[in-house]
Amino acid sequence: MRHTRTLLAVAAGVVVAGTGLVHLPAQAATAGPALTIDVAAGRHAISPDIYGMNYYGLEDVGEPLLKELGIPLRRWGGNATSRYNFRNDTSNAGADWFFENLAQKSATGAQLPDGSSADLFIEQNKRIGAQTIMTLPMIGWIAKDSAACGYSVTKYGAQQQTDQWRPDCGNGKKADGTEITGVDPKDTSIAAGADYVKDWVTYLTGKYGKAANGGVKYYNLDNEADIWYSTHRDVHPEGPGYDEMRDKSYAIASALKQVDPGAKTLGPTGWGFNSLIYSGLDEQTCNKTGCWSNPPDKAAHGGMDFAAWYLKEMKAYEDSHGVRLLDYFDNHAYPAQTGVPFGSAGDANLQALRLRSTRQLWDPTYTDESWINQVVMQIPRMKNLVNANYPGTKTAITEYNYGALDSMNGALAQADVLGIFGREGLDLATLWSPPKPADPGAYAFRMFLNYDGQGGKFGDVAVSSASADQSKLAVYGAQRSSDEALTLVVVNKTGDDLTSDVAISSNPGGGPAPQVYRYSAANLGAIQQVTGLSVGPYGFTGTFPANSITTIVIPKRTGPTTSPSPSVSPSPSVSPSASPSASPSVSPSASPSVSPSASPSPSVSPSGPPNPGGACTVTYSVTGQWPGGFQGSVRIVNNGTTAVKGWTLGWTFPNGQTVTQLWNGTPSQSGSSVTVTNASWNDTIAANGGSADFGFLANWNGTNGKPAAFTLNGSSCTVA
Repeated sequence: MRHTRTLLAVAAGVVVAGTGLVHLPAQAATAGPALTIDVAAGRHAISPDIYGMNYYGLEDVGEPLLKELGIPLRRWGGNATSRYNFRNDTSNAGADWFFENLAQKSATGAQLPDGSSADLFIEQNKRIGAQTIMTLPMIGWIAKDSAACGYSVTKYGAQQQTDQWRPDCGNGKKADGTEITGVDPKDTSIAAGADYVKDWVTYLTGKYGKAANGGVKYYNLDNEADIWYSTHRDVHPEGPGYDEMRDKSYAIASALKQVDPGAKTLGPTGWGFNSLIYSGLDEQTCNKTGCWSNPPDKAAHGGMDFAAWYLKEMKAYEDSHGVRLLDYFDNHAYPAQTGVPFGSAGDANLQALRLRSTRQLWDPTYTDESWINQVVMQIPRMKNLVNANYPGTKTAITEYNYGALDSMNGALAQADVLGIFGREGLDLATLWSPPKPADPGAYAFRMFLNYDGQGGKFGDVAVSSASADQSKLAVYGAQRSSDEALTLVVVNKTGDDLTSDVAISSNPGGGPAPQVYRYSAANLGAIQQVTGLSVGPYGFTGTFPANSITTIVIPKRTGPTTSPSPSVSPSPSVSPSASPSASPSVSPSASPSVSPSASPSPSVSPSGPPNPGGACTVTYSVTGQWPGGFQGSVRIVNNGTTAVKGWTLGWTFPNGQTVTQLWNGTPSQSGSSVTVTNASWNDTIAANGGSADFGFLANWNGTNGKPAAFTLNGSSCTVA
């Protein structure tokens, strides 16, 4: 029986106050990659905390945008918070600004510590309904006043650069570029350890309540401690080693938990990829000597990567004391590709690089196009580290930025990142430097948090979603718990309109008409509502405009279903057109425009019954391995004379390995037994040497042996 899909033909109309329908001429579209959704597979909760933002000044974003988006949490972080003194509301941003102590923006007439900038931040979050992440100094020093600086020219001599407004404050480098050493931390700071943290948290809980009662819920264990030797070298000139990071984390987190046991901690909050491997001491040492192949601090700690060792030590504390000191494993994720983070959109090459760079968050086949020059796969890597060393710890990325938030290119990257966070199961994320309300980057958030201007949100339960070519079209699927609607976000990263089949398994739709919302380069000032989508039981065919983000909401079927008709109705070739020149509305809640609907179109028929078609050969390879985790690839070759139509491959792991993620197939595991069934786009393996490939991530412990035997649709295969 042929299953009928329907064609989505939409016109990207401009939202203009007082207008009705906007009908636009059609343009040709290019065939795009197949998209597949399985509502019954890959289900897991999407944490609302992945949509967070960092503090960037109370006046820079403004409450209207924060309220509109319903931002769930905001972070008080960055280099200046490492040395923040709540008693006098001063901090020192270190190398970011001439190592100067600076007064913060206290409330007018404030009687400190009441009315400090930290208090104002917490109070703003309470007004908008957001949780707060504060940063607890762990470095050991806090600003003593608002006048001192770490490298006084009067005291330490002439320097390479000085602050034009405070010429006695230098950058800590001599005229020849060498760093000034032997600086007294007491020039700028007073000592601050666990007792200071207890005092501050006692003050905060006294004023705002404990975490369980609406007070500050989250606390970072300082910020990018592994590069203190650079950012705060006036008070901490040596990078912290393994032991220092453990001991200070124990002390500061214990102080917090003694005052507020319900508060959650995030650490060790490293600056980037190297933070997962090296201590700050090794980073500093090897930057000078090139000892990356055998870092001395790592060697002194059993050769374990820093993050793995740190997690084991935090687990050891809980095992001994019965108290969890680390709730979230936190590491920052700035792309290392030149020109990508923070910058403008740039030329076509840079824009393409920006869109590729998001693959570093998840893709085991992507070699980072930077000095890293290896697979990063940050979110799965972090989750594997947790599973192997401190199970139950959540994962967080409290700083990231893929740049160009003032452009459509940046919006595409940001939407892709938000989709990746949800799909990969990240627990918490906060964008560094939030966008302005009218920036395209803000619209990327709207497409997940307020696509209709009425609080419409992307789903909170992820479902299996895949693209045959994510470099062109990325798709993210989730079901909404409140009404069980299926929501999809599709990101077209190309300069072409793309028409793709969207196959939906276990489709809950069939109720009221689906809703389609679109943000694109055709109109950067508004989200368009478009019509014409009719979803069949097995999906639809849709055209997605160049450089666009599309949110599709498929309401739950409420009545009995009807078997699909075997007949197929032809459909005209229809695709979206460009928007006419008109005055767009910046507000996404303006009156939406609609477009004409289209007739259904035929789709590819489903596969027939499985047919082994003769002998098979399986090649199983371990393509990457690290403590507790590995990446594998499998190739199935059909040696028979008949094509295999619909396949299931089975094997048994010899050492209890467990699959955590798989692509190009759907996995199922019971004990050590694994089965993988085909995806919709690779269900047929051609005869006489045709092949199908899939890859996976898995956990291992002790021994990582290869399976000895494989079966394809119940028949044994030769193992290559």
